[in-house]
Amino acid sequence: MGGPDLFHPDRDPGQSPGRYAPSPTGRLHLGNLRTALLAWRSAREREAAFLIRIEDIDSGRSREEWVEVQLQELRQIGIDWDGEPVRQSQRHELYRAAIDRLEAEGLLYECFCTRAEIREAASAPHGEFPEGAYPGTCRDLTESDRAERRAAGRPPALRVRANGSKVGFEDHICGRIEKTLDDFVVRRNDGDFAYNLAVTVDDAKQGIGEVVRGADLLDTTPRQLWLGDRLGLTAPARFSHVPLMLGDDGERLAKRHGAITLEQRIEQGSDAETVRRELIGSARMA
Repeated sequence: MGGPDLFHPDRDPGQSPGRYAPSPTGRLHLGNLRTALLAWRSAREREAAFLIRIEDIDSGRSREEWVEVQLQELRQIGIDWDGEPVRQSQRHELYRAAIDRLEAEGLLYECFCTRAEIREAASAPHGEFPEGAYPGTCRDLTESDRAERRAAGRPPALRVRANGSKVGFEDHICGRIEKTLDDFVVRRNDGDFAYNLAVTVDDAKQGIGEVVRGADLLDTTPRQLWLGDRLGLTAPARFSHVPLMLGDDGERLAKRHGAITLEQRIEQGSDAETVRRELIGSARMA
């Protein structure tokens, strides 16, 4: 593999800012807090600014009441930040400009597929794309096809024409990652901008030097690198995807594991400083 679609974002981030970007959909669980501590500590060790970005782009799930709760949880475990937290819900103009640029370059198309249709299409074998990838069902619809679907009341999402681009990068923790891209969504059919678009724009506009986040988001990075390149944006210098926090059964931390939030641990008799020490003790980055 190689060529223009191959990236190596493992440069020294220097004193460029770090960030933590929670979504206000509930309390932060201990795994979230551990990732926040790692991101904060990495930035402070580099003597860099540390920023908080509220990723409330999902209007259906984000709730205002959780914003201050999450910020207070970060404060309780000793995390501080520089400046006021940025909110994605207040940055729609930036995302619309990115959509306009992609559209002007002929890189977008309307997708009318329902979730059931996408699951069915993704489960079928389709050549070079991995299992679960979107095979481009709506990529070559005619204007008549699109008009028929609109008349049937199907609002379209917008997908990029990734054309099977191959993107690789060196993760600071996980090593070499390579992915063949399917045509992914940049604006959902409810009108909300998609995570990959918003994050790509925000990290570039905020000058983020290192992205520290959970390993469950590892597969999103090639998409964001591809988008950033098409939008003429500078990618973060380094990505560090930390292992997920697991329960006693070895499975990803979830409600079934009991006390998984700071509030629950405090209710059981711990204090925030004890939880902080435990999280720091379990927090390791290469």
